[in-house]
Amino acid sequence: MNYITVQGYQALKAELLALIDQERPQVVETVHWAASNGDRSENGDYLYGKKRLREIDRRIRFLTKYLEQAQVIEPSVHHGSEQVFFGATVTYWDDEAQGEHTITILGTEEANAHQGQVSWVSPVAKALLKARVGDTVKLPTPAGWRTLEVLEVVYPSPK
Repeated sequence: MNYITVQGYQALKAELLALIDQERPQVVETVHWAASNGDRSENGDYLYGKKRLREIDRRIRFLTKYLEQAQVIEPSVHHGSEQVFFGATVTYWDDEAQGEHTITILGTEEANAHQGQVSWVSPVAKALLKARVGDTVKLPTPAGWRTLEVLEVVYPSPK
């Protein structure tokens, strides 16, 4: 299952449309121009363009399939809940690290670890899902089990 937020779905759809309507036609034009210049074996524009075209086509196929199978979830339906579901921003205490951490649980294609976002299939998200504020959960790690305590669960407010 491909869970995704409304915002994530819109961002991936915009990326797909930009690839189809803008980037791919530009690269096709460059490749066509480069091919018309003669010897293709040493033509950097042609070789790079063909490679980029394959990458674009691969991404278009992936995004098309992903979006067809996506199940769009609106996290705000859980606004006010203290239980962790998809789309929650969770603050937890990690006993081993002796510190608080805040993460947002999102879809696999929209999560960005640098922004504190994790995929719903990540180990920490799996450990936290369905827990409530005050619950402690066990997180399996290569070094052994870690104990996490759920401190706060926040969802976006309904629009």
